[in-house]
Amino acid sequence: MDDWAARFPQLFGTTRHAYANADLEFRLGAPPDDLVTRLHLVAIDDGMVVVCRSVEEWRFLPGGRREQGESLHQVAERELLEEAGCSMVGRPGRVFAHLLVRSHGAAPHRAYFPHPQSAWAYAVAHVQMAGPPTNPEDGEAVVEVRRLPVPEAADWLRVHDPEHADVLLLAEALGLLSP
Repeated sequence: MDDWAARFPQLFGTTRHAYANADLEFRLGAPPDDLVTRLHLVAIDDGMVVVCRSVEEWRFLPGGRREQGESLHQVAERELLEEAGCSMVGRPGRVFAHLLVRSHGAAPHRAYFPHPQSAWAYAVAHVQMAGPPTNPEDGEAVVEVRRLPVPEAADWLRVHDPEHADVLLLAEALGLLSP
């Protein structure tokens, strides 16, 4: 088995994130479902990776916060449509990695989120472009959606989000991007 931490050193380990007021620890595998508060997807459309750019110039894999009562499948469907204008083909693949989040805040970000520990998960979804992103008022204003080969998508993401770039390359190395 590969030593994933050696291949992707910026992913593994614990880091302090000021914006989340939390310590984040990257782990392979799925966390307990009830801990997942965010889900991001390596979205594959006919062998190409779907990536997004917001009006603030953030580059990212589509995904976001879990709404109260949503299953992970529902989060995936909603976020793909909102941020990338994509619909899923079949069910999303299993969660293959996550960030274990240990919050230093006095309360959860949302009242229904677990606290002080939660998880931000990553899964693969096979998709097809359905139209422009729906850009709901309470979400990111996505101004660009691209379909790129894996290496180009990783380079494009790395400009703003090196973590998502490495998550994409990890998913490829794990053999998760084929239908």
